[in-house]
Amino acid sequence: MAPPADKKKIIDEFAIKNGDTGSPEVQIALLSYKIENLVSHLKKNPKDDHSRRGLLGVVSKRRRLLSYLQKKAEDRYKTIIKKLDLSK
Repeated sequence: MAPPADKKKIIDEFAIKNGDTGSPEVQIALLSYKIENLVSHLKKNPKDDHSRRGLLGVVSKRRRLLSYLQKKAEDRYKTIIKKLDLSK
């Protein structure tokens, strides 16, 4: 997972209100950070199948959260997609 300083920075940037750590936006941003780290690890270690499986799980979880956010609040969904530069 993210080192505490990076995690705190991500939470502060994507939090909806003060003290927010569980909103879909924060969770999606943290998962995106984790995905970036796993992808760079897998580029250096292409035979690491255990991490590859973990990556697939994290990507799936982010996709579910994005789908949930799209159903509940389309405007927030579009904002997070644009902020993180994700493709639909």
